[in-house]
Amino acid sequence: MARGPDLEGWLRLTLTPGLGPAALRALLGRFGLPAQVLDNRQALPPEVSRALDSESVSSAVAGALDWLAQPGRALVTLADAEYPRLLLEIPDPPPVLYCRGRVELLARPSLAVVGSRNATPQGMRDAENFSRAFSAAGITIVSGLAQGVDAAAHRGGLAGGGSTIAVLGTGVDRVYPQSNAALAADIERDGLLLSEFPLGTRALPHHFPRRNRLISGLAQGCLVIEAALASGSLITARTAAEQGRDVFALPGSIHSPLSKGCHELIKSGAKLVESAEDVLAELPGFRAQSRAVPAAANADAAHPLLAHMGADPVGVDSLCARSGMASAQVSAQLLALELAGRVAALPGGLYQKLH
Repeated sequence: MARGPDLEGWLRLTLTPGLGPAALRALLGRFGLPAQVLDNRQALPPEVSRALDSESVSSAVAGALDWLAQPGRALVTLADAEYPRLLLEIPDPPPVLYCRGRVELLARPSLAVVGSRNATPQGMRDAENFSRAFSAAGITIVSGLAQGVDAAAHRGGLAGGGSTIAVLGTGVDRVYPQSNAALAADIERDGLLLSEFPLGTRALPHHFPRRNRLISGLAQGCLVIEAALASGSLITARTAAEQGRDVFALPGSIHSPLSKGCHELIKSGAKLVESAEDVLAELPGFRAQSRAVPAAANADAAHPLLAHMGADPVGVDSLCARSGMASAQVSAQLLALELAGRVAALPGGLYQKLH
């Protein structure tokens, strides 16, 4: 990781207005390290050359140096051994990565897990359970710290040895959404928070497509769990395919809008996933384990109501017709099952079995 004069040089170049990542990569390719670029500032546009030594840039550099001096914080640059190898393969790797937490996770095998911000309870459970299984196999889970599937994926990653990386669409010193502040603190302690944006950068709409290319670029593959047709998760999946990564999708009910994005991906060539082993079998260095029948599958048959619930959401009236029970009896059993975490109540008076 950059230190001393090199660190200040990287910060000065990346914090100067008018000198974007593509232009900086071209200058580094021509002259070498930041010190050589700064020695050849005559090659820069005059306004950029003047801005390099401006008070605003010097203040931003000083603030970043103070922030980086604190424990657990680092700036990983294109010239560092810690820079992720897979990111070097994408067309537009960021010159620097601001990091909070365990930088060593950048060298681990990783999988992106993304999906809807408005995920169903089953989608959240799938995201957490799949991610926990991947993490237990030594795979680091990469996601975007959004609500819904992202947050569940991070929690699953933290539960295993692979841990998790959260790629932010803000400066790494900010948390967005604020509702995930406690999760971000857990990730900083046991995983890694990462951003290409300068410290203090606010959440702006155009930042998130840029963030998405890093989520897929850091990973060997991308698994999508619940996504509408207009979901940003599909952007991540398509970017992953363009970057040469494997794309996986979890199918769902044909009646659910949150399944349509995954089904579209599968139609376009994404690998259909029913278990964590389906993904592990495709990743180099990981071998699928034998499939076990979930204990819940046997328990369903013994329960008088779960036996009448399929994978799709269902209403009380339909359950009465299927089971022959009275409405009051069905409602009482649904409440007990919901409290036990076996079913989830959905909008519109529907219920869904949780696996």
